[in-house]
Amino acid sequence: MTGPLISVTGVSVSFGDAVALDDFSLDVPQGSLVALVGPSGCGKTTALRVIAGFEHPDSGTVAIRDTIVVGAGKDIPPEKRNVGMVFQEYALFPHVSVAENVGYGVRGADRVQRVHDVLKLVGLEDHGSRFPHELSGGEQQRVALARALAPAPDVVLLDEPFSNLDAPQRERMRRELRRILRGAGATAVFVTHDQAEALAIADVIAIMSDGRIVQSGIPDDVYAQPINPWVARFLGDAILLPGVVENGSVATVLGPITTSLPAGSHAEVMIRPEWIAPRVSDDGAGCITDREFYGHDQLVEIELAGGERIEALVPTANRILIGDRVDVEVVDSIVYETASGLH
Repeated sequence: MTGPLISVTGVSVSFGDAVALDDFSLDVPQGSLVALVGPSGCGKTTALRVIAGFEHPDSGTVAIRDTIVVGAGKDIPPEKRNVGMVFQEYALFPHVSVAENVGYGVRGADRVQRVHDVLKLVGLEDHGSRFPHELSGGEQQRVALARALAPAPDVVLLDEPFSNLDAPQRERMRRELRRILRGAGATAVFVTHDQAEALAIADVIAIMSDGRIVQSGIPDDVYAQPINPWVARFLGDAILLPGVVENGSVATVLGPITTSLPAGSHAEVMIRPEWIAPRVSDDGAGCITDREFYGHDQLVEIELAGGERIEALVPTANRILIGDRVDVEVVDSIVYETASGLH
């Protein structure tokens, strides 16, 4: 990936007294798949619509390939931004064939060949003569993606692309989406409220709250190093333990957690369930009170000596059963200064 193909800088959008985007900025690297993820109402769909040209910002700029498309006195209409859009409802034309749907925005003598090539890319080369109602939900979604890719846009924007699919179809289409976009060499931004979906397929995740990006980065870094407790909770299971820093550590029910925060600081310790390593021991201080077995791993509930209960996610190679006594080791943690965290 090279430099940003899309640069959104200082964009703000309000609807009456409601602020949808507040000084929103985002760089989308060329060739990347970027996920905008956040709770309902955080502004992620508005951000997508501003990039596409369907929403006009009150301030700020959007540039595609170093050309400003909105802001600084410019406002290029959506049809001239070379942006492909996949809507939540797919928006396929019901009374024309799959091939005609895909070829809608394609011009030139090679239109028929281009439609064939894109349908082949999405695995529907034999479905061109069918109509949308004859397709499954997953196939309709692939047609919508093919239609967005057919005019060779600079970027593809996808708004909750998997929301209309059932769970098994969603999992298959996640992998398909990555394969198709990689095969097309496309740059894409997709909106989702599903954290697992964003972590699974995005190259870059941008977590939004109240119209702004709170944190962005590759999934590994954002998950392992969330910037504050709010992001930690939003992106996955998180155990949060409050305390006060004394002698370079925070006293918790899981023992002292070291930190570089100054003494007297009010702190919150964040631990992922997979960062807890219970080990069976006859005289262990904890007891396994519940267990969910998933095959590849298991979620166990541990009752500690003081009656507190925590959950740990451990490999099934570590055979742990309900009733076992365990020692508990914390293998990783993050300590936040309470005053600097979002709650």
